[in-house]
Amino acid sequence: MKYIIISGGVVSGLGKGITTASLSLLLKSRGYRVSPVKIDMYLNQDAGTIRPQEHGEVFVTHDGIETDEDLGHYERFINENLTRDNYITTGQIYAEVLRKERAFEYEGEDVEAIPHVTDEIIRRIKQAGIKTKADIVLVELGGTVGEYQNGIFFEATRIMKLKNPKDVIHVHVTYLPYVANVGELKSKPAQTSVHILNGMGIHPDIIVARSQYPIDDRRLDRLALFCNIDPKHIFSACDVASVYEVPQLLSAPKYGIDQTALALLHLPVKSHRIMNKWNDFVSLAKSKKKKKVKVAMVGKYLEVGDYKLADSYVCVNEALKHAACINNADLELEWISSIKIEKEDVSLSKYDGIVVPQGWGSKGTEGKIAVAKHAREKKVPYLGLCFGMQMAVIEFGRNVLGLKNANSEEIDPQTPHPVIHIMPDQKAYLAKKQYGGTIRLGAWPCLVKEGTKLYQAYEEYGNVSNAPWYQKGVIDYNTNSFSKNQKVVYERHRHRYEFNNEYRAMYEEKGLVVSGASLDGKLVEAIEISNHPFFVGTQYHPEYISRPLTPHPIFVAFVKSMMQKN
Repeated sequence: MKYIIISGGVVSGLGKGITTASLSLLLKSRGYRVSPVKIDMYLNQDAGTIRPQEHGEVFVTHDGIETDEDLGHYERFINENLTRDNYITTGQIYAEVLRKERAFEYEGEDVEAIPHVTDEIIRRIKQAGIKTKADIVLVELGGTVGEYQNGIFFEATRIMKLKNPKDVIHVHVTYLPYVANVGELKSKPAQTSVHILNGMGIHPDIIVARSQYPIDDRRLDRLALFCNIDPKHIFSACDVASVYEVPQLLSAPKYGIDQTALALLHLPVKSHRIMNKWNDFVSLAKSKKKKKVKVAMVGKYLEVGDYKLADSYVCVNEALKHAACINNADLELEWISSIKIEKEDVSLSKYDGIVVPQGWGSKGTEGKIAVAKHAREKKVPYLGLCFGMQMAVIEFGRNVLGLKNANSEEIDPQTPHPVIHIMPDQKAYLAKKQYGGTIRLGAWPCLVKEGTKLYQAYEEYGNVSNAPWYQKGVIDYNTNSFSKNQKVVYERHRHRYEFNNEYRAMYEEKGLVVSGASLDGKLVEAIEISNHPFFVGTQYHPEYISRPLTPHPIFVAFVKSMMQKN
């Protein structure tokens, strides 16, 4: 196997993940089997217990590990399901090293950072490629060069390249800031980050130079001179309107980043195979649209100080973009804090549709419930995702069924009507304070009820080749027990609470339809309101598997309903 290491310098948030995803797509389009890996430097074993405001949205794979959002970018670009092997943390590495020490697997040696920790890092990187039979493993190192906590990972990759110089290359993503009062891009920060990398014994083979504006030849030459690198190995990556344009930005007829990487890895440059479809999507996304739809995203992980973070709900944002594109709609997305709705009179009349995404805890829930009430009463298209479905169930219980103070046990453990309650097996975990990795995670089968809007969405917009919602998930089932006209989809979950079946008959009698359920019928996976243009809630997260070339049918149907409303 060959290996491409991707690091970053100057500041975080430069786009290492998008660079890794773009290069993965370009290499896949050349006919190579790729396996992108994200390494996060925190001591957490996974991202499950981290606040979205702290580290962005948590992404869940088909096999049920909670990861960094960059794995979502990888999956969206290469249109493949990744696994827990594609995600590494410092916590995982040290936990395994300590397990081996306790099991006497080091046979009495002093266990040290080098070679034992570095060996474990290298083993995990190689494992990611072996599991997928990859030709090329792309490894994104989290953080920026020079940080204390990621030094051991840089050292591991240095050792990899030292032992196999023809099989490992290093790509460094750095930044040239535009200084407005001077009126030019400055290359000194980029040079400094490369010098830090050199000081660790690593010389980058390729530099991706991020900047607000395109880099001119003058700055390119200076960067090449002081970073001791061939100018043809430096790729200007200025800001673009959409991240999906980045593969086009980094590729070129003669000296694209993919051709350069393959040459450095001593691999033949094959002709492109799948870029035509990608280019068609980008062209469609940039084209003039038929209609504009204005969507309110009502969440509670939006604000940090005076700033709003797009990363808190990045998968939902991208899923909406995919759906808007295929519907030829101009999407205008506005984020609204549910906490603000509780405190102020926020008008929702200008929005064509409302999305209430995932969440945890009691904070901001009354604002989300109020939004669900508005959407139900005013016939505004509504999409509730996980927590958003639960808020819709609570609202319906209070205002349609007359269940006073109906709530979720998560929000109010003393509620007289726990229409959302904790899953039975979760009580023991909470009692023992076992929070990490214990919730319902990964892809689970869902039986979709025929004749519902949910069924219609999958039937009309979901019958595409290699659709991730039809691929067999981690739970096997006997297909002979289902008739051919029944639709089973695999969708990813991340929750601890569920619809309380004691109230199910009451809800269904008043017009709330259970449109999706587990194969045994015990778990409510999706709900909708029958006499409404589009009011759908899913306990699962369809946004995780929406991709540019396979937009998720639920989001496509949601956007379509807004266009019909107009």
